[in-house]
Amino acid sequence: MRPRAEDRPTATEERLRAAFAARAALVTPRDLRRAAPPRGRSRGLRRVRGIALAGLGAAAAVAAAYFLVLTPGGPSAPVPAPPAGSPGVHDSPAVPTPTPAPAAPSVTDPGPGPGPGPEPVEGP
Repeated sequence: MRPRAEDRPTATEERLRAAFAARAALVTPRDLRRAAPPRGRSRGLRRVRGIALAGLGAAAAVAAAYFLVLTPGGPSAPVPAPPAGSPGVHDSPAVPTPTPAPAAPSVTDPGPGPGPGPEPVEGP
């Protein structure tokens, strides 16, 4: 049985297979081993730095709680409002205000009551 024309690999597929096989031949068991864990002071410094930052964070939280909750005049203990004054009439101001004088009648004043409209004004 012969493979169909569509199942036969092309030249590009043959070249890719050859390249992958060549690269796979270069891999050795030594390349597949896990890397050695880090050594030196960096591991110890990270641990000390983490503990120091956690301690500073806890101290900041305690200080914030103290200033917000336990200090007098804080948000949890607002200052009471002063008592309200008694209702009543207050004294008038020391300087009296002048009362406005009545306005002079206008020449085009229609007069009292409803009417057909303003009457013409006669001149001298």
